[in-house]
Amino acid sequence: MTNLRLEVGRDSDLRAASSYIRMRVFVLEKKIALADEFDQNDTSDTIYSVLFDGSRPVATARLLMEDTETARIGRVATIEEYRGKQLGSRVVRALEDLAKTQKFKQILIHAELSAAGFYENLGYQKKGEPYEEDGVPCITLVKNC
Repeated sequence: MTNLRLEVGRDSDLRAASSYIRMRVFVLEKKIALADEFDQNDTSDTIYSVLFDGSRPVATARLLMEDTETARIGRVATIEEYRGKQLGSRVVRALEDLAKTQKFKQILIHAELSAAGFYENLGYQKKGEPYEEDGVPCITLVKNC
């Protein structure tokens, strides 16, 4: 892990790199259905944050626009052998910074209940009650920009 590089953008190579990570983490490891993981929000307009170790994509997140004041960060994932190294925090913060420059007022995250503490450590606060999304218990968290 000596050659880490963070990229943020809409490029097709970032979308492919993000898809690789999400396939490994969500579909193969967590057994999320392929059709649920890759949804209508993965388009050429979607912004991805991808952290590379050399040429290998190892952590990712995506940014969606909920409305003119609210952005949503989602599909945050880190390849198993890279977990515990603050890489997920880096891809999330990169998208938070972008949301701030684009003048969004708040950021939402629909998080797995098991990951809520990770987001709370980044300054997010739980909002509402738990619910099920793609067969997984989730909670919404919010942070002001």
